[in-house]
Amino acid sequence: MRKYLMTFAVLALLGCATQQERAEQKAAMQKAVSEAVAKRRWHVDVSSMNALRYGARRVTSDFFLELRGDTLQSYLPYLGQVHLAPMASPSQGLNIEVPVIDYKVDNSKAHVSEIELKVKTQEDMYNYYIELYDTGQAHIRVRSLHRDPISFDGQLEK
Repeated sequence: MRKYLMTFAVLALLGCATQQERAEQKAAMQKAVSEAVAKRRWHVDVSSMNALRYGARRVTSDFFLELRGDTLQSYLPYLGQVHLAPMASPSQGLNIEVPVIDYKVDNSKAHVSEIELKVKTQEDMYNYYIELYDTGQAHIRVRSLHRDPISFDGQLEK
């Protein structure tokens, strides 16, 4: 009986340490998210997309959305209808690296930072709506003048 009590006590202590470690990891991620938003430097690795006409799909791990100061780098797949296709355009998907025209952050909701940014290319005008949660999860919605809207889910890279 004594052996079982000792085993139970050790497991209880390990469980407490695990809860404390989880709390520390959660606090570290919350700090990383708030710093990334404040510095306007973040990178989201995209894991899935949801197209208007084609539903949800998993994507490979090499797609991302990154903000570096005033420059947005978007390497995202696109699956949807293009309403006005540009002539002789070399771009595929939402692959752009352009300066940000407008950038707004709303931290009024608990545990989420809502970011809205606008960019313009020679082909189109894009509005990106990004929700960065304290857990590091991200939800991205992209709207443009000449394409169907599309959304993505991913994880903030530390």
